[in-house]
Amino acid sequence: MHIDSKIIWDKCLLYIQGQISAQTYKTWFTPIIAKDFKDGILTIQVPSQFFYEWLEEHHLPLLKQAVRQQIGPHGKLAYAVVIDKGNKKQKPLMVHLPTYPGPTPKGAIPQLPTISENEIFRLNPNYIFNNLIEGSCNQLAKSAAQAVAKQPGETAFNPLTLYGGIGLGKTHISQAIGNEVKTFFPDKKVAYVSSEKFTTQFIEALRNNYVQAFTGQYLTVDLLILDDIQFLAGKEKTQEIFFHIFNHLHQLKKQIIITSDCPPRDLKGLQERLISRFKWGLTADLQCPDFETRVAIIHSKMAADGITFSSDLIDYIAKHVDTNVRELEGVLISLIAHASLTKRDINLALAQQVLKDIVAQQPTCETTIEAIQQQIVTHYTISLDALKGKSRKKELVIARQTAMHLIKKYTTHSLKTIGAYFGGRDHTTVIHAIGVIDDLLDKDPQYAKFYASLENKIKATLK
Repeated sequence: MHIDSKIIWDKCLLYIQGQISAQTYKTWFTPIIAKDFKDGILTIQVPSQFFYEWLEEHHLPLLKQAVRQQIGPHGKLAYAVVIDKGNKKQKPLMVHLPTYPGPTPKGAIPQLPTISENEIFRLNPNYIFNNLIEGSCNQLAKSAAQAVAKQPGETAFNPLTLYGGIGLGKTHISQAIGNEVKTFFPDKKVAYVSSEKFTTQFIEALRNNYVQAFTGQYLTVDLLILDDIQFLAGKEKTQEIFFHIFNHLHQLKKQIIITSDCPPRDLKGLQERLISRFKWGLTADLQCPDFETRVAIIHSKMAADGITFSSDLIDYIAKHVDTNVRELEGVLISLIAHASLTKRDINLALAQQVLKDIVAQQPTCETTIEAIQQQIVTHYTISLDALKGKSRKKELVIARQTAMHLIKKYTTHSLKTIGAYFGGRDHTTVIHAIGVIDDLLDKDPQYAKFYASLENKIKATLK
């Protein structure tokens, strides 16, 4: 703290104290700390974003008058707002915000350059809900996304975290939210940016000394979509600036969407305080599409391209391309291109040739329901009948729920199909089981270790 700033602020306080009640002075002015005085700008530290907003709304004329009396007619006031008090490992985090505009004094810092809106407001108009095929693989994510799009920032799904592997629709769903918000709320400011682009922008801002302008752009948005958050791993300064942006937007009930290749608990190289905030809202996963969904995707693509396939051909493609939506669409494009270039009919023989070149040599990424059930009964030393049965004994219930969770994670079967393999149970039972195990993995380290040992055995069969 510069001594000059304290002297100036103490004089300001003497003036302020004579203009307001003792209680108001104690509540809103004694917590303020003089931080810096440079280039005609007095910076004061306030304890929270709410505190800053209250001063600006209720006491700005008084602050203006006090500062002008001490610094002169061109004097300015700025705030250092504490957004995280820190701890033993993390220093307190502050953001510098300006107050009222005024004439720029000689020698003052000129207005900082801003980031072009074209750099951050990029939405693909083709990513909409109407062309997103829904299945058990993405049902929760799509439903939550549609709820958010109708009431951005007003639902319990803030932030909304979408995670899943490559090509499963994270970007499609997140940008569909943005496109729908822009359609129904044209006045709202929507920003979509990849984590890599965000990092590049921040580094550029640091290099050219306009971090405040960089931050300011994101602080004014109504909907922020940050894609592939895992790429912020190890980038401490970038994480700090995003942490501040997140806190500011969340406090103002602005909507935040985050995508990742894994659930928040598995993100490595990210600050714990950042990960904890991702858990404030809803986390929804996207799985490999099941057979029925893959068939629906093929039908949708055919309708869009004005072509028809036989039912045998559709079933063949859906059965053999079971990794992700992107690869399935790629196979269809290749099949259509082959037929066009070679002037051949699109039939089963051509599909077999195309798939041989594209997916035949790829190892399967899926095990079977029966194989996972066998792993469970061996691990828990129980019978298969007991696992599938109706007993509510605690050890059997947890074994059954663990099996359902692993099957959902390592196969593309629908919830309905999984339930059928456990004595004809309803799909809601499977949803409940997945939720129970997710909670255990977050809160019980001993169970998480046990679950990991089961996973390792399953993964070994996929190699």
